Amino acid sequence: MKIKSKGQKLDFTATAANVVSRAIGENLFDGSPITADTPESDAVVRGRQGGLKGGKARAKSLSHTRRKQIAKKAAKSRWKKV
Repeated sequence: MKIKSKGQKLDFTATAANVVSRAIGENLFDGSPITADTPESDAVVRGRQGGLKGGKARAKSLSHTRRKQIAKKAAKSRWKKV
């Protein structure tokens, strides 16, 4: 399968095959796994690192009363009748 390079367009069939290959995680034509060595995977790793420390850092920066307000609002919405 041709890889799309800048300026070139793929036909509908090749685009569909590419989407399916990425969804199942392996190349449709030879069964080889698709590696995650893409720029998108680097961004995912960096985002996850920030996300893991984000909540703790935010909680540390909030005052006790503000954390209490947020918790009350969350509890109220959680127990809200539908």
